[in-house]
Amino acid sequence: MRRISLLALAVIVSGVVVAAAGAGKKDVTLSLVAYSTPKTVMAKIISAWQQTPDGKGVSFTTSYGPSGDQAKAVAAGLKADVVFLSTGDDVNALVDAGLVSPNWQKQSYGGDLAYSVVAFAFRGGNPKHIKTWDDLVKPGVQIVTPNPFSSGSAKWNVLAAYAAARREGKTDKQAQAFVTKLFHNVVSQDSSGRNATNTFLAGKGDVLLTYESEAVAAKQAGQNLGYLVPGKTMLIELPIAPIKTSPNLDLVNKFIAFAKSAPAQTLLAQYGYRPVLKSVAKQYRSGFPTRALTTIANPWFGGWRKVDKRWFDPQSGLMVGIEKSVGGPTG
Repeated sequence: MRRISLLALAVIVSGVVVAAAGAGKKDVTLSLVAYSTPKTVMAKIISAWQQTPDGKGVSFTTSYGPSGDQAKAVAAGLKADVVFLSTGDDVNALVDAGLVSPNWQKQSYGGDLAYSVVAFAFRGGNPKHIKTWDDLVKPGVQIVTPNPFSSGSAKWNVLAAYAAARREGKTDKQAQAFVTKLFHNVVSQDSSGRNATNTFLAGKGDVLLTYESEAVAAKQAGQNLGYLVPGKTMLIELPIAPIKTSPNLDLVNKFIAFAKSAPAQTLLAQYGYRPVLKSVAKQYRSGFPTRALTTIANPWFGGWRKVDKRWFDPQSGLMVGIEKSVGGPTG
């Protein structure tokens, strides 16, 4: 009788432990810190994951803002379990802060969750007939682009302009001069890609330099916005990375794996992002124009470490000099 009682007690205790473990998972909250524009699609992906066994009972807090500012905030203590940022430069800042593994690019798809490209967006049917990068530097053309010292979108725009000039046969110095000339036509530099979109939609400027995905999102929201992908542009690589100090690292990695799976990649494609998963990318290929795409690994750039030092260092980067010459922001 005593043995039966002990066995029953063991089963009861075991049951309590299992129940507690299940309850503990339901109490897990993951913190996602992301750049400014993917709020809608990430909400869809999170909701889809919460319907799976791994995500059931897991809640999220989210923060969206300028990619560079978001990385600085996480480095300064903003709670994060996973980051989805718009440049590898911003992830590297978290590597330097000891929060992300130096091997983050060894994750699947080089650490990227999705791709986009730099696009030109217009209101009212493109009345100034802007089609090429050279059209942007014509007298009287007003450009809206974010601040490259806070926004990842802005950095991609700068590099895309430089790469387009190099693809046309310009030297390094000539391509730098082209970027400077382009910035003489810039009339607004908001803190983030989303803020720049809002400024443009409010009526400022003739053309918005933006993510293709952001232009698609604006159209889907019913905004009077057209866009085109120029013949020469940058492939925007959008990285996602776990915070290695997260107490829920295993769960974070399961979420990232789901975000790179077909259901989530399909959601990304439907919201204007170019999928990293080839099977989904092939399915949605007709919606994404093929262009001459320059990557950050191109020898003109040499990766984000070199790009950050050469172009965006707040003390000595090329953009400091360019912004000073046009009276723009330098921080």
